[in-house]
Amino acid sequence: MTRPTGPAWRNPAWLIATWFGVGLVPAAPGTAASATALPVAWVIAAAGGPLGLALASALAFAVGGWAAGAYGAADEAPDPREVVIDEVAGQWLALMPAAMVAAPAVWHYALAFVLFRAADIGKPWPAGWIDRSLPGPAGIMLDDLVAGLYAALGLGAVICLTGGC
Repeated sequence: MTRPTGPAWRNPAWLIATWFGVGLVPAAPGTAASATALPVAWVIAAAGGPLGLALASALAFAVGGWAAGAYGAADEAPDPREVVIDEVAGQWLALMPAAMVAAPAVWHYALAFVLFRAADIGKPWPAGWIDRSLPGPAGIMLDDLVAGLYAALGLGAVICLTGGC
């Protein structure tokens, strides 16, 4: 898919798949998307609590799958690097334990970010298998949800170990 300018910015699949253009940053677009997902998650969790954040992650997953498929078909690439909505969905899932704390701290969000990026980049099983084995939107989206789940488990464990349970 060509990078749109002007009215092409109105293409919803392009906007969603690239997380409103964040996926176009030249270096580390997945990290940039995860970082920009943090303040949005803070607002969602403040307004809707853990349920709101879970619903936002599920919505990002569902709509992101559609957008990733449309973007990938137009780009003719199996997993275009510009598609970063999967990182947003995974990062929001990773933040679930922070949303369950009465007063989440900045370090909860920072640790969730680090744990998610480590799991997303390292792709521990089954994330790596999913990434290699499932074609199209399913593979694009699901490996990041697995990474988000790993990060959420790690964050939840640290929160409990520090007396936050």
